[in-house]
Amino acid sequence: MQNRVLHATASLVAVTFITLLAFTRLAHAVEVEKVVSPKGIEAWLVEDHTVPIIALNFSFDGGTTQDPAGKEGLTRLLAASLDEGAGDLSSEDFQGKLEELAVSISFSAGRDRFYGSLRTLKPMLPQATELLSLAVNEPRFDDNPVERMKVQLTTQIRRNESSPNAIAGRQLADFMFSDHPYARPTMGTVDTMAALNPDDLRAQHEKILSRRDLKIGVVGAIDADTLAQMLDTVFASLPEDSDLAEVAELMPRTGSNLHRELEVPQTTILVALPGLKRDDPDYQAAYVMNHILGGGTFTSWMYQEVREKRGLSYGASTSLSPYRHTGLLIGSAATKSDRAGETVDVMLDQLQRMATTGPTEEELDAAKRFITGSYALRFDTSGKIARQLVALQNADLGIDYFDRRNSEIEAVTLEDVQRVAKRLLAEQTPTIVTVGMEQI
Repeated sequence: MQNRVLHATASLVAVTFITLLAFTRLAHAVEVEKVVSPKGIEAWLVEDHTVPIIALNFSFDGGTTQDPAGKEGLTRLLAASLDEGAGDLSSEDFQGKLEELAVSISFSAGRDRFYGSLRTLKPMLPQATELLSLAVNEPRFDDNPVERMKVQLTTQIRRNESSPNAIAGRQLADFMFSDHPYARPTMGTVDTMAALNPDDLRAQHEKILSRRDLKIGVVGAIDADTLAQMLDTVFASLPEDSDLAEVAELMPRTGSNLHRELEVPQTTILVALPGLKRDDPDYQAAYVMNHILGGGTFTSWMYQEVREKRGLSYGASTSLSPYRHTGLLIGSAATKSDRAGETVDVMLDQLQRMATTGPTEEELDAAKRFITGSYALRFDTSGKIARQLVALQNADLGIDYFDRRNSEIEAVTLEDVQRVAKRLLAEQTPTIVTVGMEQI
């Protein structure tokens, strides 16, 4: 067995360099094919046989917002437990099979969706397909593996209790999302995690894993006919629908200064406003605006003003966080406690500057060149492309989005950026969160 493991692992490593070259080439001409299985399972496929690797990503409707009250962390525990034994295979046997075949299967939970992925060499596809089917359809949820996963997650929860970044994020979610399901701690608490049991996992598995709004993206050395059979093997036995709780639309609360005292050398800062959902017509203009404001790292206003000109922080940035039912625009930095107030003032000045004067034509052109030129970096591995295929389906952007995306960015005008900046930033009072020694 050890020789087989070494051989499979060496084979996987040997094709990595070739994979990077192959998928960099694919980035310039990604052809996406819609595949529908005999039993009606749909997937988007980018077929390429340059290297013998197959990457499959998928997502189900329903994420951590589906945790029942008092059982926060359940969906995260489900993600951690699905590959800990399935069918006739115990946790140890299942993990041993994955290692022997050099197959990777993983699951994760976001607020809105539940995700899974498979990575395998082509010769191992039949065995990998069977293992994935078992994990998706017949997870065991044996007591010992479940307890082990609970211990791992509880350790992370306790670590987050003293992490400035995690505390700041928790404070922000508690206030801006209020009593909405988005405010629930995605990993739960020590108490809620301790109370979860295998029966809870079985109920949540039945609740979330169904064919309802299932999205699948596949990339690599597999043809449409082979994929169609694989789709039915893995997903056709799932229930047609699921009984998910309704999640309401949300306008985040703003206008509060929140502080958490913590004995750490630096103060962590978050400055947040309502953002946009991904299907908003202004999203591409907002994306370009955010790149100039704080998303462009070394060239952005936040980085230049906070770090380069004043030396207040190692870095300062902004990001757009689109969810299904709301969106946020979040600025972040960390600085010495006695300079936190100054740092916040500089960050707020940049928001005001973008809302009132906006960027120059030269800044806009530079941003668009960077955004379009760096797009290929999202496609330098099969896994990245598979994730992108699922993300496009989740956001309902269309199968031709790869072809349209850069032209949409190039079409953004100065007037578009100024309009969306006023919409998001003008006459708005952000929510400010600080975690550190001194309140601003």
